[in-house]
Amino acid sequence: MGNYILRRLLYMVITLFFVSIIGFFIINIVPGSALDARINQLRQQGGEVSYQEIQSLKARYGLNDPIPVKYWKWVSGVVHGDFGESFTYQAPVSSLIGSRIGFSILLSSFALIFTWLVAIPVGVYSATHRYTIPDYAVTLLQFIGVAVPDFLLALILLVFASKVFHSDIGGLFSQQYQNAPWTWAKIQNLLGHLWIPVIVIAASATAWTTRVMRANLLDVLNQQYVQTARAKGLREVIVVWKHAVRNALHPLIMTLGTLLPSLISGEVIVSIVLNLPTTGPLYVSALINKDMYLAITFLMALSVLLVVGNLLADLLLAWVDPRIRYE
Repeated sequence: MGNYILRRLLYMVITLFFVSIIGFFIINIVPGSALDARINQLRQQGGEVSYQEIQSLKARYGLNDPIPVKYWKWVSGVVHGDFGESFTYQAPVSSLIGSRIGFSILLSSFALIFTWLVAIPVGVYSATHRYTIPDYAVTLLQFIGVAVPDFLLALILLVFASKVFHSDIGGLFSQQYQNAPWTWAKIQNLLGHLWIPVIVIAASATAWTTRVMRANLLDVLNQQYVQTARAKGLREVIVVWKHAVRNALHPLIMTLGTLLPSLISGEVIVSIVLNLPTTGPLYVSALINKDMYLAITFLMALSVLLVVGNLLADLLLAWVDPRIRYE
């Protein structure tokens, strides 16, 4: 197992290296730059930028450098923890992401936990009660969860929370806790605002995971070893949860690696609709304004989540099924 992990870590580094090259090249071949967007904005507001100021800013941010030179400047700084400076926000990229990444990880972690805690038992129940009214109800909810857009579900829950619970909606904190120091009251206020974005982010993933769990379990329940376990007189709950469910989880664990970055990217629309201080709106702003250092850093963060998620999925799969060996 140790050799396998070392090989995977080496492959991860090589993969991320090529992703950084391709991503940096694609971001930079788009016509225009953040400076052009900024100049157009100033001119629309009636301001004027001299030619000397434009050239000074281009030299400061290296906009006239060839793409290989830009990439080398960025990647050499990344090695030392310097991800460049955002032109749009006039601040280091590391500080911009650092101030928001915690909330993104919190939302995505809660959404992942919510997805698995709901999808697995519901999928098991649906598979063991086929063609019953609850099974049809679960199937209907699955189709709704997959079909309803995230932004529409977010708006529906906002109206529901406002009309039914008369709660303060939007954002992650109430007005009095926006800039307040961290206290137990502020944590409670955060948890009170957290349930809407968590449900919205996890809705589609939960519906899909429930459907996959049901289909996998139905296949496993027809296997001979399950019939043998029943023939030995084991209780149905032991046959299902100890023998069948454990093998039915394999495909779900294998997709765990792709689920992590999808949850992070899935909170983009939700964060914009709900006005959340996460990395999603910042990423969209970086792409729109062609803020290359901010955009490529976000892209690399999603890539890291993907390769790390795949490694964790493989290790978790080996732990769930001891028959799997990677040596």
